Amino acid sequence: MFLAPRLLVSFVCLTCLIPAAHARRRQQPQPSAPGQPAAAAASSKSQETPPASKKANARPEAAPPSEPFDGATIEKMSAQCVALDTEAGTIEIEMLAEAAPETARNFLNLAATGAYDTTTISRVVRGFVVQGGDLSTREKMTHEFARRARRTVADEPNAVKHVRGVVSMARSGEPNSATTHFFILVGDGPHLDGTFAAFGRVRAGVETADAINQADIEGDKPSKPVRIKRATVAPCPASPKPAEARP
Repeated sequence: MFLAPRLLVSFVCLTCLIPAAHARRRQQPQPSAPGQPAAAAASSKSQETPPASKKANARPEAAPPSEPFDGATIEKMSAQCVALDTEAGTIEIEMLAEAAPETARNFLNLAATGAYDTTTISRVVRGFVVQGGDLSTREKMTHEFARRARRTVADEPNAVKHVRGVVSMARSGEPNSATTHFFILVGDGPHLDGTFAAFGRVRAGVETADAINQADIEGDKPSKPVRIKRATVAPCPASPKPAEARP
């Protein structure tokens, strides 16, 4: 009964630290001339070249392409719902954009551009959370999605309580390391409050998350990962009105 909360640290942090460590190793700067960074050396060499012989063939680094919810207001994002059509059923998530605007924007953009399509629910902590959003589990990976998977979003801890049905961003122990991975709570996690960026809440289909959480697992991996067939974004449907009282 009391083991599940303690497992989250390893679930959210330790499982992500290894990829983060590999990423840091890949980002080690290449050797350059003693006492001079490589960029500075290149700049210095360029300045020594006579203007007449300069070649204007350097290509500026391409800016990330714009996405559907770039620049969207908090009001617009708060009115959106994301439907995760999974092999186990549909989970509908409403945005809590006022609490975590950039995190909500990131999630909406990923869903709207098809990044989450064909990914799997890849981690489970029994009675606690299910985690998805790993773009490397897509049926077809592209250069664009691989680059998108490396983009990070700033931490946005907030006052939303991590209770059953809340959706939050997974990250490593490093600051501002959230990317595309998210988790849905099927149990309460008060020790996450004020630390992780809660940005959404299950509006319908929490029983689907329960079913995924209760399926066979091997460690924290589902024996048969449930695939998200498609993720779609649309304005949240109006809440059903309560039945009128009869005289």
